[in-house]
Amino acid sequence: MNTIFALASAQGRAGVSVIRLSGPDAKEVVAKFVSNLPNNRVAGLRILIDDAGEPLDHALVLCFDGPRSFTGEDVVELHLHGSIAVVQSVLRVLGDSGLARLADPGEFTRRALENGRMDLAQVEGLADLIESETEAQRKQALRVVTGHLGALVEQWRSSLIRAAALIEATIDFVDEDVPVDVTPEVRELLTGVKTDLIKEIAGSKVAERIRVGFEVAIVGAPNAGKSTLLNAMAGRDAAITSDIAGTTRDVIEVRMDLKGLPVTVLDTAGLRDGQDSVEVIGINRALERAGDADLRIFLADKNEVLPLAQLPDDIRITPKADITGSGISGLTGEGVSDLLDAIQQTLEQRSSQAGLATHERHRIAMQSTLTALDVVLPLVDLGPEHYDIAAEELRTAVRSLEALVGRIDVENLLDEIFSSFCLGK
Repeated sequence: MNTIFALASAQGRAGVSVIRLSGPDAKEVVAKFVSNLPNNRVAGLRILIDDAGEPLDHALVLCFDGPRSFTGEDVVELHLHGSIAVVQSVLRVLGDSGLARLADPGEFTRRALENGRMDLAQVEGLADLIESETEAQRKQALRVVTGHLGALVEQWRSSLIRAAALIEATIDFVDEDVPVDVTPEVRELLTGVKTDLIKEIAGSKVAERIRVGFEVAIVGAPNAGKSTLLNAMAGRDAAITSDIAGTTRDVIEVRMDLKGLPVTVLDTAGLRDGQDSVEVIGINRALERAGDADLRIFLADKNEVLPLAQLPDDIRITPKADITGSGISGLTGEGVSDLLDAIQQTLEQRSSQAGLATHERHRIAMQSTLTALDVVLPLVDLGPEHYDIAAEELRTAVRSLEALVGRIDVENLLDEIFSSFCLGK
């Protein structure tokens, strides 16, 4: 593979900027502009010079020998003063060397995957870590980046391979008396993996909500104070408020960091019989988004009929406490803090059930494995004469797990996944 380079830190002026090189000629490229390269994993302050011998910058130079580097190749990092002019000059000099080219988006991480330094789940976790905005997202992504999901998948895979080996051995000796009945061990291995898969598939739905954010919908009749409450929760005027009923026509979204949890609060149109076609569209959208939301806040009096069925975790509260004397008021702030605490506690409880799998792709692969196991277990109970079919279904289950971590059948996914990365990753 040829040698690549790119700015690994953010674009623009900064205290320090980092340029990363990776590939067989990484050290040779830098050696053209730096005398006396530091040893492996030892940082050294050096003067960078151009082809004419003119100084470019004072840089901290770090060398990482492959395969024990991020990409698995020789890697060199140049920590420069974060001047736009300095960075552009160094990038130009590296490009003019003829020994390296500018990296494609995500190419450093792709090389780490291809060189066995990361699995595909870790790659996706790294992308999620870079995009994380809240503490819950950071913690979740870090668990995947550090290989927890990959280790769990490898544990399942080992169990299935062991079960397959026992079944294959029985098939090989089908015409002979096999001294040991493998059925109990095979069943124990398969049921153990199945139990784990069911739990992880359920937890993946919560994990994905942490990754993309929970949705909380404020629902109520026109003039119930929904937009005023949204503004109070957001701490700014995110929605237009008015005494005129039906002011809110479309769904207004405000993204919040609620004590570490990513939450999008939805202000929906007041629910009533629409007065015109535009309001009817807004009401239909409100019903649809509120129905799909993770949690609903109903602003309604005790005897008021709710427009949607109230689920166990949904919150019902009397609006306009500044007038009624009880409930909540977005205008005065009464009850808003308690409401935020209630939302946070509800979503925190759900988050505690989150699994390691965070993407729909993970869930589909696990579901495929589970489906195969549902076929295998009855076949095992039917006896050795059905083991050949069971063995084939087990191979399907193993292939699904291998696809989850990127061992097979994922080439069509790679371009899409790495396109979301920046050049320096």
